Amino acid sequence: LPLAAKFLAMSGTVDAIICAGVLIKGDTMHFEYICDTVSSGIMNVALNTNTPVIFGVLTCLDEEQVKIRSTGDSNHGYDWGKTAVEMATLKNQATGVKKGKSEKLEKLGFNKEDSKEKERKKVPGFF
Repeated sequence: LPLAAKFLAMSGTVDAIICAGVLIKGDTMHFEYICDTVSSGIMNVALNTNTPVIFGVLTCLDEEQVKIRSTGDSNHGYDWGKTAVEMATLKNQATGVKKGKSEKLEKLGFNKEDSKEKERKKVPGFF
């Protein structure tokens, strides 16, 4: 997850990242090592890239706990999404980013106006 988040953050095409996953505890200490490494890695990506990266990893004891924490009123995905939007907004306000098209997205082919769209905007009228 941390490496995928870093690649996405480095692309400059996103305002925030949600790392979603599930870790289920087994009978060994492996669970604790993975949890620690994943959470540290995700935090480092956020700090090193100045991109909000949300820790959306459920750390559960069994599959039943996963179901409880990921469905119905206990679905954490909604909160992770809300946090990502709020953090991206906060970052943009703090860094003075104005609303509008991203140059990096345009370089990748997103949000480019075609010539027909430009011509349509020149024509006076309501629509």
